[in-house]
Amino acid sequence: MPRRREVKERSVPPDSRYNNYLVAKFINCLMRKGKKSVAETIFYSSLDLIEKKTKQPPLGVFTEAIDRTKPVLEVRSRRVGGATYQIPVEVGPDRRNRLAIRWIIDAARSQKGLPTTEKLARELMDAAKGEGAAVKKKENTHRMAEANRAFAHYRW
Repeated sequence: MPRRREVKERSVPPDSRYNNYLVAKFINCLMRKGKKSVAETIFYSSLDLIEKKTKQPPLGVFTEAIDRTKPVLEVRSRRVGGATYQIPVEVGPDRRNRLAIRWIIDAARSQKGLPTTEKLARELMDAAKGEGAAVKKKENTHRMAEANRAFAHYRW
């Protein structure tokens, strides 16, 4: 956080195939070591796999997966009088998208034994159905926030 002036948020140009900002952000998060063309190939081929398996528009499955993975609440640590409390806080819209994207990518990468395109396609299809590791992570986050609802008055 700079002390002098507010930081302007940089806008990401939309992706080339779907002209969608969320897809561009997803590809940027999927990218490793600056290899954007590899990330684009992985993402677009996984969407092609989704279209082949589900017979639905892949962009609809992708947006449904992101929407089902977005958290509404999360917990933040706050130190009050020598004790640390987990305080439930609402998640802002940008952070919701970032967390959903990160959780889906991490869940896909944690699977073993398949090519990345298939792992990503599986995780997106599972998340669109409301299943999978990314949705489970969201539910655990909500459960923690619900369990610590008693400390909500420590919010700042």
